Amino acid sequence: MADDYVRRTAITRISVDGEQRELLEDTISEWKRGCQIATDMAWGKCNTKSDIQPLAYDDVREHTDLGSQHAILATHQAAQAITGCIERRSKGKTVSKPTFTAPTVKYDTRTMTLFDDDTVSLSTTKSRVRCDLALPDADDGYQRQYLDSDEWSVTESTLTARDGDYLLHIGFRRPKNDTEQNTAEDGTVLGVDLGIENLAVTSTAHFVSGRELTHDLQKFETVRAGLQQTGTRSAHRTLEQSSSRELRYVRDVLHQASNAIVNEALRYGCDVIAFEDLTHIRERTGASWGHKWAFRTLYEQVEYKAEAEGISVKQVGSAYTSKRCAECGFTADENRLTRNDFRCVKCKSEANADYNAAKNIGMRYVRRGQQSSRRTGNSQLALKSGTVTPSGGFTAHPDGFEAEDTDNPHPPSAESA
Repeated sequence: MADDYVRRTAITRISVDGEQRELLEDTISEWKRGCQIATDMAWGKCNTKSDIQPLAYDDVREHTDLGSQHAILATHQAAQAITGCIERRSKGKTVSKPTFTAPTVKYDTRTMTLFDDDTVSLSTTKSRVRCDLALPDADDGYQRQYLDSDEWSVTESTLTARDGDYLLHIGFRRPKNDTEQNTAEDGTVLGVDLGIENLAVTSTAHFVSGRELTHDLQKFETVRAGLQQTGTRSAHRTLEQSSSRELRYVRDVLHQASNAIVNEALRYGCDVIAFEDLTHIRERTGASWGHKWAFRTLYEQVEYKAEAEGISVKQVGSAYTSKRCAECGFTADENRLTRNDFRCVKCKSEANADYNAAKNIGMRYVRRGQQSSRRTGNSQLALKSGTVTPSGGFTAHPDGFEAEDTDNPHPPSAESA
């Protein structure tokens, strides 16, 4: 069914005291447990809200401290996660049962109330807590266009714990007009670049190092080659054991990396995670076979974990993302000084090369929405300091977000990417 609403998310920190912090931490812990209970019960049996809620509700209530409405929301979250897996399986992809590790909890209008004095009331496992919204001092902060408007109404929201802070991603919606065709592919986009030195870098300047993985993949490859050359039965058994250890190790590294990417998307209220097309990534990066497998596995892990959180994962063309300046749009081989360093010969902007590429990848998806008849063209790219649009619009993140020095509030010109 087509969505008849335009949806937006406004992010703000909430101020909590020690007792409120304990209640919220307990609620997040119980929420994850409730989602897992519902998923474990429904996996392989059913996938719709109408089926999972009556199946799992009583058990979620019995085995967690969640209130009745949060127990219902947990069954709905399980349904969303399982449905995402079914869709991936229908495309021939390998799926596994979803697990819930992100430090988040969902809220709806029954479990969260916004007040005119810039406070919010949130249900917890024991009682409601009322907290101040840490809004910018300026009356024209971007959150105000939703909070102070009769046009936008509050819908499902998400509370995320991050580095001791609590970020409330407040969902808003309004009916779309006749010219709008809103889809889940519009919204805030997180760009992700994959590589050797850095396994993954996001457009919000989160770096996942690839050095240890590269070293260990090379070590595994050397051991494997030696055992294969020996050719004895004992060497064959050792090779199987070594391959099994390698697989477990790499999957653990990728599990942590995929969690980091999805958590970054949650922190910045992203609706889409955009990767470059992986088809020829080995040729582009000089990656080994092991790296190519790791890139694809990482992408698939991000895909199913993000879909469990209602976030889409897409791929865009990779041409020139490593040579194009994310600040002015100028593209030249000379811009890429080394594997790690980028310096635009036109505007003199300097940045880590992978970070520059991550912003290009995300902006390419944003621009693609402007040319698509299926989308509204209202996407924006998530940076560490705020969100940016191809037309020049920049919105700073609320207090509590650290700006990145190389972020430019003036995006590159809307030339073809």
